[in-house]
This record gives sequence, structure tokens and C-alpha cells, in this order.
Amino acid sequence: MNITKYIGDRGFWRVTLRLALPIAFQTMLTSSFSLVDTLMVSMLGDISLAAAGMAGQWSWLLNIFLFGVSSGAAIFISQYFGVDDRKGIHRTSGIALFSGLVLGAVFMLAACLFPVTVMKIFGHEEAVIAEGAAYLRIAGFSYFAVVISNVWSAVLRSTAQVKLPMYVSLITTLENAALNYLFIFGGFGIPAMGIEGAALATVVSSWTGAVLLLVLSMRQGNILYAPLKELFRFTVENLALFYRKALPVILNESLWGLGTFCFNAIFGALGYENYEAVTILRTFEGIAFAFFVGLCNACCVMVGKSVGAGKIERAWQDATRFAILIPAVGVVLGWAIIALRVPLVNVFNLSGNISDTVLHTAQALLVVYALEVPLRNIPYIQIVGIFRSGGDTTTGVAYDLVCLWALSLPVTLLTAFVLDLPFVAVFAIMYITEDVIKSLLCLRHFRSARWLRPVTPEGAAGLEAWKAQKQL
Repeated sequence: MNITKYIGDRGFWRVTLRLALPIAFQTMLTSSFSLVDTLMVSMLGDISLAAAGMAGQWSWLLNIFLFGVSSGAAIFISQYFGVDDRKGIHRTSGIALFSGLVLGAVFMLAACLFPVTVMKIFGHEEAVIAEGAAYLRIAGFSYFAVVISNVWSAVLRSTAQVKLPMYVSLITTLENAALNYLFIFGGFGIPAMGIEGAALATVVSSWTGAVLLLVLSMRQGNILYAPLKELFRFTVENLALFYRKALPVILNESLWGLGTFCFNAIFGALGYENYEAVTILRTFEGIAFAFFVGLCNACCVMVGKSVGAGKIERAWQDATRFAILIPAVGVVLGWAIIALRVPLVNVFNLSGNISDTVLHTAQALLVVYALEVPLRNIPYIQIVGIFRSGGDTTTGVAYDLVCLWALSLPVTLLTAFVLDLPFVAVFAIMYITEDVIKSLLCLRHFRSARWLRPVTPEGAAGLEAWKAQKQL
């Protein structure tokens, strides 16, 4: 048996690591951005930690919508990259940026003008709502910068230019850590601002990242550097083509994000201490997820580029390798999390302000996540990394509708409020009921090869030749 068929040859690993490692590091830095906020706010006590976690869900939901827009754009950009169509890349970038700014405006207005209403989605403790609303009123001014950074970073990653976003993330993460300490606790003549200081640090750091991406791109003359008229010179036909492919992706991510939003509202209703534990878990989950994001983006670029250029057999081989690699990484990472769960959680209690109940619950949630992480990322690599880069944007919507909305969410509501199961059991059931069936559905669809749907003439011709060779 030729083992390289499944684990990849030297060329596969050279390209994968060149793409995956900078993206994974950038994602880890972005998650560390949240980690620093959470760690420093935790020093203010239980109420502030819960408030920051709940308020952060609003920007998290915006990021999910932006991920849908960027993923839809990546379908076109990676395949245009395969045939060196720079105008197509610029046009798609402009459409994605315009769409993201519209979303950012909606989220900013809600955060700045109606923060109490937003906070009441997650809980009812007055002290938590008041703290979270104070955070949101300021943090909302970072959302346009978040849009710009997300879209531009996605464009660079889709064209295999992965180092600039990584360097910018490193700078802004260090800046955020320094500003958090300064603004939250005060110093050098600046008064202590508490949770509002954390929000202000986020705003300043976010805009630093957006400005750096623009200035450095202009200096390098990279793929982002294009006249405004070229970015925004798109026709109704261009918009229709983009949204015909991208809208299912945006809908897919939006439905998944709204579902997770609903789960977090359920957890908030079960008590702010439980939500504190979830906030700690989500922080580490974001850092662990960096490994999968890096590999998934490498998969998108490699598979999408091959599909766009009509090299279908290469795309199939690479997709198969990533389908095997992702759960294998999940197993290794899961056991590491279980072994380190106690010291990881205790990092959040350096000041001694977090209750034992929160700490023990967070440790239990980490075990649940660690055991489930290999299975949970099978749908991620299949839907986001393989199906979308191959041009299939509709399958994920159907799978999320069935597995999350028709199955996992109703069962979680039942176990939480009717059966009154322990919180950790409710959390575990949420994971299992969504991921088992979705993983099986994804693997079946992958084997069918119906996810191969090129958007370039070269890709379409290559697919017909490949089907004839395979007698499909």
C-alpha cells in the first residue's frame, strides 16, 4: 500500500506547513487577544468575568457572519488564484469588504445604542448586565476595524500570502496586552477604568491592526494594493454571481453562529457561574482551534487552487489527506488538554477572585471538549476546507439545519429545562447530538465527490476529464 496517498508526500507537507503554521500562529495570537482580556478582567472578580464573556459574544457573532462572507469570497479568490486572475480577486475583495462593512454598522449601532438589550439576551443578573453594557458601549467602535482586518486577512490567506496577517496579529496582541493592563488598572497618569479599560484597549488595538494591514500592503504592493475603482467596480451580474455562491456559506455560518448564540443564552440562563466556566473553556477552545484553522486554510488554498486550475486528481488527493489529518491532530490535542486541564484553568485564578465552583466546572468542560474535539472537527474540515474550496456551498447549510437546529438545540433545551440534568451533562449532550450525525453525513458526501463544483472554465474542463477517467 502506498502510504503517501493518505499521509502525503514531501511536497504536500512542505506546502501545508508553509501555509498552515503562519495561519495557526495568527489564529492563536487572535485568540490570545481574547485570552489577555479574559485573564485581566478575571482579576476584577466573578461579575466582571461573566460580563466580559457575555458581551464578547456580540463581537463573536459578528466574526461568525464575517467568516461566512470571507469564506464565500475565498471560494472565488482561491480558484481565481489558480488561474492568476487578479482583477477577479480584487473585484471579489471589494464585494466582501462592502458586505462586511454593512454588517459591522448594524452590530456597532446595536452595541453602542442598545447595549443593555444585547446583554439581556445572555442573562438577567443586573450587576452583570450593567458591567457588560459598559463594555459594549465602547467596544462597538472596534467593529469596522474588525471587518477590515478579517476581510483583508482572508484575501491574503486565500492567495498564499500568510505572513503579513501573522506579523500584524503579533503586534496588535502585544499592544492589546500592554493597553489592557494600563487601562484596566491605571498607571502613568491614566486612571483605572476597570472593564471599560478592556474595551478601550480592544478598540485601539483593532484599529492598529487595520491601519497596519493597509500601510504595509501599500508598501509591499501585494494583492490588496489596488485602486478603489477596481475594488468597487462590480456590476449587478458580479454581485449576483458572488451571492449565488457566497450566500449559502453566509447562511451556513450565520445559522451555526446563531445556534451557538442560542446555546450561550441557555448557559447564561443556568447561572452566571456556569457562564463563567464556559467563558474559560471558550478561551482555551479558541487557542486549540488555531491548529485546525491553520490546516483548514491550507486545505482551502491547496484544494481550491487545484480545482480552479483543473487539476482535479491533485485536489482529491490533498482533500483525502486533510480528511485523515484533522481527526488525528484532534486526538493528540485532546489528550494534551486532559493532562493539563488543572493548571490551564488555574491560570484564571491568579488573583484568587474566582470561586471553586467555577474552576471545577471549567475543568470538567475541558475534559468534555478534549474527548470530543477529534469528532467535532471532521465537519469543519469537510464543510469549510474541502466542500467550499471545491465550489460546494450548499451542503453545509442543510447539515447545520438538521444537526444543530432540528436536533442539538431542542435536545439541549430539553435536558437543561425539562430534565434538569447537571450543567456538564447538558454541555456534553449539546456537542454529541450535533457532531455525530453531521460527521457521518459529511464523510458520505465527501466520498461521493459531488462537492467538486469549479467556478472557472479550466476547472470545469478538468472535472469532466477526471470524471471520464474515473468513470463517474
